Amino acid sequence: MNTLVIVESPTKALTIKGYLGKGYKVIASKGHVRDLPKSKLGIDIEDNFKPQYINIRGKGDLINALKKEVKGVDRVILATDPDREGEAISWHLANVLGLGDKVKRITFNEITKNSLKEAIKSPREIDMNLVNSQQARRILDRIVGYKISPFLWKKIKNGLSAGRVQSVATRIIVERELEIKAFVPVEYWTITAKLLTENGPTIQSKFFGDKNGKIDLTNEDQVKKILATIDKAPFIVIEVKKSVKTRRSQPPFTTSTLQQEANRRLSFQSQRTMMIAQELYEGVNIGEKGAHGLITYMRTDSLRISDEARDAAKSFINEKYGEKYYPNTPNVYKSKKNSQDAHEAIRPSDPSITPESIKSRLSADQYRLYKLIWERFIASQMSAALIDSVVCDFDANGYIFRTSGETVKFPGYKVIYEDIIEEGDEENGDSKVKLPEFNEAEKLKAESITPDQRFTQPPSRFTEGSLIKILEEKGIGRPSTFTPTITTIISRGYIKREGKVLVPTELGFVTTELMKNSFEHIIDYNFTAKMEEDLDKIENGIADYIAILKDFYGDFEKQLDEAEKTLSNTRFELTKVETNIICDKCGAKMIEKEGRFGKFAACPNYPTCKNTRRLDADEKNSDENAKNKEIIADEKCKNCGEDMILRKGAFGTFYACRNYPTCKTTMPYYKDSGIACPDCGKRIFIKQTKNKKTYYSCESYPDCSFSVWDIPQDRRCPSCGGLVLKKKNKEYYYCKKECGWNEDKS
Repeated sequence: MNTLVIVESPTKALTIKGYLGKGYKVIASKGHVRDLPKSKLGIDIEDNFKPQYINIRGKGDLINALKKEVKGVDRVILATDPDREGEAISWHLANVLGLGDKVKRITFNEITKNSLKEAIKSPREIDMNLVNSQQARRILDRIVGYKISPFLWKKIKNGLSAGRVQSVATRIIVERELEIKAFVPVEYWTITAKLLTENGPTIQSKFFGDKNGKIDLTNEDQVKKILATIDKAPFIVIEVKKSVKTRRSQPPFTTSTLQQEANRRLSFQSQRTMMIAQELYEGVNIGEKGAHGLITYMRTDSLRISDEARDAAKSFINEKYGEKYYPNTPNVYKSKKNSQDAHEAIRPSDPSITPESIKSRLSADQYRLYKLIWERFIASQMSAALIDSVVCDFDANGYIFRTSGETVKFPGYKVIYEDIIEEGDEENGDSKVKLPEFNEAEKLKAESITPDQRFTQPPSRFTEGSLIKILEEKGIGRPSTFTPTITTIISRGYIKREGKVLVPTELGFVTTELMKNSFEHIIDYNFTAKMEEDLDKIENGIADYIAILKDFYGDFEKQLDEAEKTLSNTRFELTKVETNIICDKCGAKMIEKEGRFGKFAACPNYPTCKNTRRLDADEKNSDENAKNKEIIADEKCKNCGEDMILRKGAFGTFYACRNYPTCKTTMPYYKDSGIACPDCGKRIFIKQTKNKKTYYSCESYPDCSFSVWDIPQDRRCPSCGGLVLKKKNKEYYYCKKECGWNEDKS
């Protein structure tokens, strides 16, 4: 029997081809083939929200080629990703290709020979509950976007768009910024005593209180009184508490925790993390084993792992570290209450394939992310760490000072995966140094006693990782939606990046205000979370998707009518930001505007004068610096460790050490292309020659020799996996590795 297997990705197709025998042909649909039209709503609300799907523009030749392939086979197996979106892609393929009775569906959590063989043995029908859940999400998002966006055009400016989840994510960032602006610092003090031990180093002890309990130090007079009381007083040991703490490893990764940890440890943006994870899932050529899927499916909120994976981890741990590093009872982690639990946690498909054993076969980014996933999974199956903890209280003339320390008694999982201390944990006084033995009534002398005035700090701005964490906690979105949500609100100009943090723009503030005033229901956290629960119910077959849409639209239509009345005479004005550029046609000072391709300078006399000018990075950053908005580089000063601040000089824009003129370190400023270097995994920067010719090279150049004239693309060659380049001013794409692949869309 001739069988055609259809997947989404060419890379995935190459991996699967190596596992299937004769009688199977594997081809790729290259993602979705049908969607709603962009030019209109595409939803017949009166006819039970019937969607009007059309073939995606540019996919005609591909669809015709797929139809030809289908005609010559006895059976078609759809093997798209094992989630709602993958199920919907399969359903669309079945309809577009007219597959009828000869189509079957298979799913697998990892792309390995065994998992694929097992899936082939148990084909099933397309799951319409999954399809309808995805359809409901798509229809909801389309209705919200196409019905609310016209209000934004009329009340703020043309070209804006609203989104059901994106608007809520923007609100979270806006409200955090408002908290920061409204924050009033509160004074507090600490007192630290440096105590001399008999035969060892000095130890630090922090003021705690007195015999009645903890005392908060809130002003200088209070501190001066304490300092006068303890001046020259001995520090007498009054209590020593010893204990052994047990610390369990964190669970294996979910999509959310992988994105958070990759952001914290590797400084990866979520889009970069998911792109690399997709490559690891779809398969990498690792030598003798050929193309091999290295991790399980990376869109999941489950902490469950299979018995086979647990057994494989046990064998590896016992062989590598010894039986005492494997717990008496296997570690089992509970998924969160609202988890779909459709797939396993993210883990290596074969724990015996260590990161070091295939390092030469992976790109730098692939290696770093695989190492993170592999180590976290192995650690999650290991014994707990045992920590010797000591807390010692000293009496200084009636006031108590406290010292604490800890040492590792048994490392357990820590031999492979060290936890990162969260910001602020150092305030609790714990130290990872081993304290000397103290006896009760022992007296120590203070070498120094230091008071320190401090002020409470406002809440931190969100990074991508912390935003994903709060989205998950509030039940807003699902694993597959976190990255697209963040990408969308940044690309639409509601949010911008400043270093690693996310900051709302004026547009974000104004749009959020309009949404809260007129569409409070849509932007409500609980409503958005409940809608996710309803989508889960559709997936599980316990709710009808038409009924869910009708229930939503009834209230939504009322909000639209009310907004039409209340906003009839309202206009939200954006501040006009002047530049230092003079219009060369009418002499007016040009203002900053934002379009699809970023910010530009425009004449304020539009439409009388329609003059515009490209606003380059130097001019934009000059304006921002004039407003005392510092732009800080990701890297610290190589000489003194301080921040590197963006400055403008006679020869253009550059980074300079904050400690200038004490430290005169500088480094060049380059635009980040957003593409990873194929040779070392670092960033590719957009640079210019002295003749203003643009080229692209690795941030580590010349240590890394990657440098090209053509434009690097955020995609991989479907033939060999190499970096794809685009010819300037042409729609011609080709493989950097010169395997022969090219694509001409001009």
